[in-house]
Amino acid sequence: MKLQQLRYIVEVVNHNLNVSATAESLYTSQPGISKQVRMLEDELGVQIFGRSGKHLTHVTSAGREIVQISREILSKVESIKSVSREHTLPDQGKLNIATTHTQARYALPPVIKGFMQKYPKVSLHMLQGTPSQISDAAAKGEADFAIATEALHLYNDLIMLPCYHWNRSVVVTRDHPLARKKHITLEDVAQHSIVTYVFGFTGRSELDSAFSKAGLEPKIVFTATDADVIKTYVRMGVGVGVIATMAVDTKNDLDLVSIDASHLFKPSTTKIGFRKGTFLRHYMYDFIERFAPHLTRDIVDKAIALKNAEDIDAMFKDFKLPVK
Repeated sequence: MKLQQLRYIVEVVNHNLNVSATAESLYTSQPGISKQVRMLEDELGVQIFGRSGKHLTHVTSAGREIVQISREILSKVESIKSVSREHTLPDQGKLNIATTHTQARYALPPVIKGFMQKYPKVSLHMLQGTPSQISDAAAKGEADFAIATEALHLYNDLIMLPCYHWNRSVVVTRDHPLARKKHITLEDVAQHSIVTYVFGFTGRSELDSAFSKAGLEPKIVFTATDADVIKTYVRMGVGVGVIATMAVDTKNDLDLVSIDASHLFKPSTTKIGFRKGTFLRHYMYDFIERFAPHLTRDIVDKAIALKNAEDIDAMFKDFKLPVK
């Protein structure tokens, strides 16, 4: 059994069983990968992949377990390399972050600015995507950190730490009827067409839950993953916008009226996560604390030592997280 063989089967799964695409990404040949996969299966005495002729069709039940363990082994190998770099090149490296547009546009800029000033030799890359894309990138090792709010069940393989709570605001044009109200109700909002986030994105579930509990059917006429896009369509008169309060730009949104909706919808919690077994370099601890000051190195290490997500949630039960 070779590390190269483990890397091949993991990458084949990452490329949806497309051996040709896997070979291209690894700068090797398709026959070479197929041969090594067969050799590993022969050595183990089980099939990792089901086949139809020369094509891989699915991952077998044994294969799923083998691929999972292979991911863990390869992660440990990367951790060994990280330990080495921590001692030889302490202020050099890379940091890959997967997150949503709202976090990237409104929550992260000051954090990243300070981080890059302190660590100019650390290359920082950001991937914006949906919750499933974010969790997938973290699971595959393409992202060191996943920062997300919605669909947290997708992150069961990660250590997820709570960062802050955030509320929503209703945004309307200045001539809209709601702009004259100091206090709005769900009934007020439900009377108008609504422009908001795509389902399963940026805390959307709390919005749907609030209307459902009130026995109201919201008229959601347009959805997007980007708060700036939502505000554009509010300006066009498509409907009233429901967005994260942090996405209200006091300088550039002067043509809009922002109405606090924290009493209408439960706050959502943004979390930062990383793969279990990851060796966190000192600049990674620093990034976490910059994003969430209560997540000091000691607190993060205590969370890492816990067995499951329930224990981690219990650990932070009495923490007073900041609200944005």
